[in-house]
Order: sequence, then structure tokens, then C-alpha cells
Amino acid sequence: MTSFLKIGNIGGPALGRRQVMMGLAATAITSGLFSPAIVRAADRLPVRMSKAGPGTAGTIQDDLVAKFPELDPGLDIDWIDGSPGQFQMLLISGALDCGPFGALGLAEAAQKGAELVIFGSRLNNHGSWIVKGDSPYQHPSDLKGKRIATQLPTSDTYRHARMAAALHKLDLEKDFQVSFGPSVSNVALFNRGDVDAVISIEPVSTQLIAQGHREIARVADQWRDATGDSTTLSLVGVSATARWVDENQETARRVAQMTLGVNKRFASEPSLIRDPAIQAGMGLKNPSEELLALLEERLPRVYATEWNEAVINDFNRQLEVAIDLKIVESRPNYTYTRVL
Repeated sequence: MTSFLKIGNIGGPALGRRQVMMGLAATAITSGLFSPAIVRAADRLPVRMSKAGPGTAGTIQDDLVAKFPELDPGLDIDWIDGSPGQFQMLLISGALDCGPFGALGLAEAAQKGAELVIFGSRLNNHGSWIVKGDSPYQHPSDLKGKRIATQLPTSDTYRHARMAAALHKLDLEKDFQVSFGPSVSNVALFNRGDVDAVISIEPVSTQLIAQGHREIARVADQWRDATGDSTTLSLVGVSATARWVDENQETARRVAQMTLGVNKRFASEPSLIRDPAIQAGMGLKNPSEELLALLEERLPRVYATEWNEAVINDFNRQLEVAIDLKIVESRPNYTYTRVL
């Protein structure tokens, strides 16, 4: 018996319908794996979730659920297209049920009256400063006054890059000429020579390195070096409005289980990047052996495999630092994390 995952068309062209088996699903999680169980069609719960686009690491969510039906805990998912910055606006508007949000973005949204919560794992920070292989730049400070491209200012990737730069006495808004755009567009600017550097995300960073360009800094390393905090820098978790979670607790629980299961599967088996379907989702076309080997080495760190007190404390620490740096005004005045 089969079921179709519906693809929305917000913020980009529809990528087509994906067919996934619905015979096996998960109802509980043990040692990071779901216990297989038969989920009847009537028991499947509908949810609208963000579908990451080419040039981003989040594409494994729908791709791995399609490949491994046992990762599906009984959800009828409408995958909605968009970019990292767009997803956050769609969540606030109600056009999306679940999507990626980090603590900084959530705090900004709270200042505008939104009440969002993070209730599961998603991605660790994987931003990198990339320059041309033959450029003279060795450190982000060398790029003062130069042109750089990065993710949309509504994305937590940009907020993190701004925070980490500020910890090293650099102001992304004043010290650089910044262009904002989706990952693929930023690479086009970089390849044409329209910008001197790009603050990129995976898998794009690894693609550029395989082409001979240089990584002169990682945002997560900048954070660690400045704060002395060796905890993994969480970028975003799976998020929704507090109201939606309150009214759909079982759906939210299944979503959290699925994202955690997907992340653990890929992090423990990065050779999955050699699957043409996974490559296609990320926008990788005819990747070389060198690129695939680099991706196997570099991608596992991207996927958050825990949702616990340590991760929540990391988000709290980020807020403290961002408030001190005046990047966000204040903490949300409600409990913004949930463990379901």
C-alpha cells in the first residue's frame, strides 16, 4: 500500500510528488531507532513541513523518509518549498506547521508578538567563510570593506554569522559590503567574481573546497574560540507556534521523532551521500569521488543527533551572548523550548 507526500509551491517551483511506502512506521524511539509498527491510513496525522531546496543540507529530511519507510512515524506530510529565511516567515504567518528556527530568530519573532517554540533537533551550525583559492585573504578581518554574500538576514545562518563575527570585533552590517540571497544564488555571485567571499552552508561549502577554494573560518569555530564553549553550536531546531504544539501534541511528538531519527541515520551512515537520490535533493550533479569523500567527512557534523538539556542550554547561552552584543533585544518572556 502506498501514500503520496504532497509538495507545495511556496517560494519556488514544485519539485514533483514523491511516493513513499506507508506500511512501516515508528511509534516509539529506542536507542535512536524507531520500533516498526503498522500505521493505518486513518491513524496518520497531517502536517505541513518545510522542504529544503537544492544547495542546503536539510534536504535529507524528505529524501531519507522516502528511502527508509521505517523512519516515518505515521505522518501525512505536505512538504512546502522555500529557503531558510522564507520558512521562518511562513511559520509565523501560519502557512507552515513545522520548520527550522533557532533561538536568535525566535527571540526576534517574539519581539514582534509571535510565540514560537523549539521542540526537536534539526541542524548544527555549518556556516563557513569561503574565498577564492588564489585570493590573498587569510582571515575574515582581511575582508573588511570587501564584498561578501550570505544567507537572507531572516535566517539563523546570518544571525549566527553576525554574532560570531561580533565576538571577533567585526560588524557584518558596517565592515563589509553584504549581498543577501539563497545559497545557490550566492555561489553564482562568487563564481562570477561579483563578491570576494561567501559565508556558505553545506553542501555548498564542501563543493567550493573541492573546486580549489579555501575555507578561512567556520562560524562554529569562531564562536568556540571567542567564548571557550566547546559544546556543539546548535543552529536551528524543529519549531512551530506554541499554539500549534499545544493543539497537536501527538503530531509534534512524531515530527520530533522523525527529524531525530533522520539525523541519526545520516550522521551514522554518511555514505548515504553516494545515493543519487540524496545527491539530487541537495543539488549535487555528477559529483566527483573527491567531493563525495569530502562530503562523507564533513556532513555528519551538520545534523543534530540530540534533543536534551545540553542543547537547550546551548540555545540559552546563544541568547545571552546575542543580547550582550545587542544583536537581539531580549529573551522571549515565555518558555520557548519543549521536550515532548
